[in-house]
Formats: sequence, C-alpha cells, structure tokens
Amino acid sequence: MGKENLAFHETMDTHELLNMKTVALLKSKFIQGVVFDQDLRELLEKNVQMSIKDIKELQRLYPYSQKIDEVKT
Repeated sequence: MGKENLAFHETMDTHELLNMKTVALLKSKFIQGVVFDQDLRELLEKNVQMSIKDIKELQRLYPYSQKIDEVKT
C-alpha cells in the first residue's frame, strides 16, 4: 500500500470489520470453554487463530485511516 490514505468509507468499513472479527474471536474463545466435542474445539481454535491473523492485518490499515476532522464535506 502506498502513502495514500483510505477514503472515509474505507476507514469505516475497516473499523466495522475489525469490530466484527474481535467479537468473533471473543465468542470462539468463550465457546471453547464450554464445548466438550474435540473436533468442534479444534475448529474453534482454528477460527481463533484466523481471527487473530485477520485482526493484525486490519490493524495495519489504521495508520492510513482518515480521522473525522480530516473528512472533507
């Protein structure tokens, strides 16, 4: 990615995706504690690891995000 900033709608989409991935991560971690089936537990752990990877990738976009006071009306 270049030195260009994300458009405001891209910033909002990034924020929304980050929130969604964070909630999915928390949900999977919580459910792992109450699941007895080993196969399901392994799937949940895979989901946790993928969510962590996705969150880190989305966080890399934050320096390119526009702040509300930078938005041109």
